[in-house]
Amino acid sequence: MNVLDKIYDMTALGELASSPGSFLMIALSLVLLYLGIAKKFEPLLLVPIAFGVLLANFPSGGMAVVQSSDQNMIMDMTLIQISKEFGIMNMLYYALIKTGLLPPLIFLGVGAMTDFGPLLRNLKLAFFGAAAQIGIFTMLIVAIYLNFDMGEAAALGIIGGADGPTAIYTAIVLAPHLLGPIAIAAYSYMALVPVIIPFVVRFSMTKKELKINMKEQDRLHPRRSEIKNIKTLKIIFPIVLGMIIFLLVPSATPLVGMLLFGNLIKEIGSDTKRLFSAASDTIMNTATIFLGLLIGGTMTAETFLKPQTLLIVLGGFFAFAISIFGGIMAAKVYNIFAKKKINPLIGATGLSAVPMASRVANDIALKHDSSNHLLQYAMSSNISGVIGSAVAAGVLISFLS
Repeated sequence: MNVLDKIYDMTALGELASSPGSFLMIALSLVLLYLGIAKKFEPLLLVPIAFGVLLANFPSGGMAVVQSSDQNMIMDMTLIQISKEFGIMNMLYYALIKTGLLPPLIFLGVGAMTDFGPLLRNLKLAFFGAAAQIGIFTMLIVAIYLNFDMGEAAALGIIGGADGPTAIYTAIVLAPHLLGPIAIAAYSYMALVPVIIPFVVRFSMTKKELKINMKEQDRLHPRRSEIKNIKTLKIIFPIVLGMIIFLLVPSATPLVGMLLFGNLIKEIGSDTKRLFSAASDTIMNTATIFLGLLIGGTMTAETFLKPQTLLIVLGGFFAFAISIFGGIMAAKVYNIFAKKKINPLIGATGLSAVPMASRVANDIALKHDSSNHLLQYAMSSNISGVIGSAVAAGVLISFLS
């Protein structure tokens, strides 16, 4: 019997039975794994997050990130002390997440995989990416009325930019205790872009607007000038844009700077091919794995199963939908005064979910007109949304940190 008692004590069955909330979190992790694996909803990040939740919610495993009550003490410890006292997950969390290292590394990889060509060829359409950021600031105001403090409200509002790394970076700086639910909301809604954009479009656009053919508009209203050396412009653009943003919004430098550097080493070509390969492959994949697992590690029953979490999830959807709606309305207003009309679907892609938002908009346009290929036009707004959300985050961090 002593042997049986020791075997029972060795397992996590007793502690798990005394913590019913852990069962709910384990169930949530299994649902997220199903969405990531079977439904292919952002599997590159949703699968690591889900598995991190699974690791964190089995008692005595030592893979949960410590709660906020212990964080003041842990900040004064060395990484070796943290590892011995609280486990390897906490050591990685404080080394990689609390320092704000991983989101800029992911932006480095995003920049290396992004082509700014569509943005440069249709620079006027980039303004719709700025208009779509309205969801961020609308949700910030609403969250304050819901009794979130300013930092929490800003971190919640950034979900409206549809940019996971930006949302995570903002939460790390302004509301680290909300990192888990904000990350889950941000990436869940990014994965649901093919559902949310058609939902908003259905209630905000007419069939006539959906059929605006961008190539036909180009034929009727040709451009006055064409870019002669696009390759040189692609190299100059990230340098010049970076200098402007670094000067005006220096707090956005960690994200925007790494994004533009990643793009620069891509556009230089063969001379920086090894750097491009590392940024877009090795570094990006490694950062994504650790980011997902560590975010999941923060999502224990104690921190996640709160009414505030439900408000964050609902608020994230509201911010997301408002951003899409804001971009559409901006295009509608533009069309009132312009001869050359813009399909408002381009405004709907002012989110940072590249290139998924552009593909969804293109599919919607093709359903109403099989010749209306607007992917390249939508990418202009879509890419500017990446930069716009990072700049918006920098502005909020400057004012509130």
